[in-house]
Amino acid sequence: MESVRDLLDAVRTGRMGVDEALSALKWAPYEDLGFARLDTHRRLRTGTPEVVYCAGKTAPQVAQIVSRLFERHGLVLGTRATPEQFAAVREVCPAALYHETARAIEARSRPRATLPESAPYILVISAGTSDQAVAEEAAVTAEVLGSAVRRLYDCGVAGLHRLLAERSLLEGAGAIVVVAGMEGALPSVVGGLVEQPVVAVPTSVGYGANFQGLSALLGMLNSCATGVAVVNIDNGFGAGYFAHSIVRMRAAPEYG
Repeated sequence: MESVRDLLDAVRTGRMGVDEALSALKWAPYEDLGFARLDTHRRLRTGTPEVVYCAGKTAPQVAQIVSRLFERHGLVLGTRATPEQFAAVREVCPAALYHETARAIEARSRPRATLPESAPYILVISAGTSDQAVAEEAAVTAEVLGSAVRRLYDCGVAGLHRLLAERSLLEGAGAIVVVAGMEGALPSVVGGLVEQPVVAVPTSVGYGANFQGLSALLGMLNSCATGVAVVNIDNGFGAGYFAHSIVRMRAAPEYG
């Protein structure tokens, strides 16, 4: 969005001619790399650049995609990335970071903004340590997009006192992401305790009858608690993005 605004301002002030601006926009609204078509106008439409889903792509493909998006936006998030893919990205974008637990690549041209303590935050809760990879994907996604995040891990229903001991964190959140496998009961518990929107994430963690997360998904979809929305199995990215959107819309303008 900023690049388009700068371009229009350059035309307005006479620093750039109309033909030159038109040439700069010829790649819009996407850039064809042959194996991928980058949605270069997504930030203009939605406020967030295209996110790279790295699974199934070769390391050189990921590196080229990240490089081109980084050149356009100065901010790129890659999800479900392997260390090999990250190594390829570092070759073309030395400042990139790898969040190992979240399996996420973060490339940005400037440091993350430092948010004040009073900024609204997203609380990410995981039922068990085994759910932490998905929880971290949600947390890192929201942080990369610009939200403040706090974490509360290993607080499942088998030991509910661990969750109830953190009442102040629950009450202070702007939105809450709850990640759980097994029977997927934790989002219903949290939804019955708070007024904030709850984004439930079923995980594939569990024994045979868990059916790779299907039992947790169905349990969350059948929740009797109000204010609970459910994303797909293991979709930490979708939960983090959605929670960020909620907090951004509810936040004061200076934090949006």
